[in-house]
Amino acid sequence: MELNQAPIAEAGMLIRRPVAEVFEAIVDPAITTKFWFTHSSGRLDGGKPVQWEWRMYGASTKVEVSEIVPNEKIAMLWSEPPTTAVWTFTAMPGDATFLEVRNFGFAGSGDEQVGQAIDSTGGFSLVLAGAKAWLEQGLTLGLIGDRHPKGLS
Repeated sequence: MELNQAPIAEAGMLIRRPVAEVFEAIVDPAITTKFWFTHSSGRLDGGKPVQWEWRMYGASTKVEVSEIVPNEKIAMLWSEPPTTAVWTFTAMPGDATFLEVRNFGFAGSGDEQVGQAIDSTGGFSLVLAGAKAWLEQGLTLGLIGDRHPKGLS
């Protein structure tokens, strides 16, 4: 498959919490582990890599923040091979935040890149839904762990 344009995974969600609280939920692993990964070696911060783990899957990835603008933007390299993920935080009326993630820079053939972008879009959609449930209602939905239950091939 020949691509005319590199695929970009995009997901967005309105979260009815102030932008500073939503931003902190992404940079502070004590909060992020409520809805995404299970363990982290530290907070997201420019210039120092961290390791994220999904122990239920025996998976991990190195994350390197290339740009961080408090309450506005986080750009990072992550996954293997590395792709770029850019998180954008937009303050909305009523102390709400629109959180958007764009993931790009996929490797491989055209078919492989498209497949990775589709998988990434689905994964980030679950992350944002889980963040919304946690931040708005204090609910841990287990969306990431339930995406690939044991016993299914």
